[in-house]
Amino acid sequence: MYKFKKTSLFLIITMLFSAYPFYAKADNNSESVSKSVSAISENQAGLTLEQCIDIALENNPEIAEKKSDTETALAEKDIAQGRLWPEISAVGGYTVYRDDRLIKPRRPGGSDTLQFSDELISGDIVLSMPLYMGGKLRGEIKAAEQIIQSTKHQLSRSRRELVFNVTNVFYSMLGQQAVIQSLVFSQKNMEEHHNVVRDLLNAQKAAKVDLLRTRVRLADIAQQLLRERNVLNIQYALLVSLLGLDQKDEFFEIEGELTEIAFSPHIDQSMASAFKNRRDYLSLESKVNAQEQKLNIAKGGRLPDVFLRASYGNQWDADSSQNNEVGLVGISIELPLFEGGQIDARIRKERSRLKAQKESLRTLRLRIRFELETAALNIESTRARINVTQKTIEQAEESLRIEREKYTQGKGAIVEVLDAQSAMLESQKNYYRALAEYNTALAQFRLAKGEQK
Repeated sequence: MYKFKKTSLFLIITMLFSAYPFYAKADNNSESVSKSVSAISENQAGLTLEQCIDIALENNPEIAEKKSDTETALAEKDIAQGRLWPEISAVGGYTVYRDDRLIKPRRPGGSDTLQFSDELISGDIVLSMPLYMGGKLRGEIKAAEQIIQSTKHQLSRSRRELVFNVTNVFYSMLGQQAVIQSLVFSQKNMEEHHNVVRDLLNAQKAAKVDLLRTRVRLADIAQQLLRERNVLNIQYALLVSLLGLDQKDEFFEIEGELTEIAFSPHIDQSMASAFKNRRDYLSLESKVNAQEQKLNIAKGGRLPDVFLRASYGNQWDADSSQNNEVGLVGISIELPLFEGGQIDARIRKERSRLKAQKESLRTLRLRIRFELETAALNIESTRARINVTQKTIEQAEESLRIEREKYTQGKGAIVEVLDAQSAMLESQKNYYRALAEYNTALAQFRLAKGEQK
């Protein structure tokens, strides 16, 4: 008897676990490997903007995160679609009762005798399939499809924002490098002027205070160099982070030019283009559509659910060899009669969320216009600054040349030379920074317009 009980338990456990391989799926996901920086070491000339963008799109962790969000949304859709299919499961049990229970014979009036036992072992294959769910399952699938579109649009928008951020840092670094070169050039000129003042002092044609003032200006240029190089190092660290590289990776240079590209922004045309192409706007539209489906799902909670249910199995008496095949098939209907107002509360919740998302969409429309107008104003402003500072540089260089000649001939003061040198340096710094900001403003306008790389 004990042997039969042990054998029955083993058969039930085997039946339960034998079904698992048919439904289990192997996890084939593997972590993406960051792009090697060997290409960086091979490129001795430095990385161009296009190369930086390619590396960032390959390695940036935020992009990898958005890709995972898309995979999650695809899995959610598969789950929703799977609920349309029948569910087949193996169910087994071992039950001990306080009193004897009847094991029903296979056929009424047959040769099987009635059997009572307080220990029953059962094993069944159970099927359940939804026939009608008030549109809830179809609604879940449609909502999942909209969420997939939303995550894909958000991934594309994140990629475009990453392109802008890399472009912004890249041009800022080019401008910063030009500023540092101007400081180095000014330092060299000031050192040459220091030597001239020293020679004049030795010839008793200049005062000692002139030499001291020159040295103070040299010290000021040196501390400016330290500050600007520190800013460049911070920008480099930010670029490395955007590229998805580690600080321990091999150091690399950047290669590019700051140019003034002719561009005329058109707000109205760009607005229409933004509503068609901006992926964050399209993503939010998909979220609104998904929320409408969720509202319909909540409304479907008032409708009945209809299932096809079937099972087939066997029962055994744990104390004897008596067993009995059992099976059933039928249709069940579940209709909510009273649930404490939960369905109405869910409908109100989903309706409120839908209203909030529609307001978010309207807010984004207003923000798009603001971003386009801001970028257009930045383009015009920086373009004007480029023109002004470009002329100022020419005037400052000529002024410095005149003041140096006057001082060498004993007709000018050292203060005028130092002021002219400082004015020229500021003009150069302002010019390069305006040129970098102009290129950034162009990239900002393209981002706001929704242009793709």
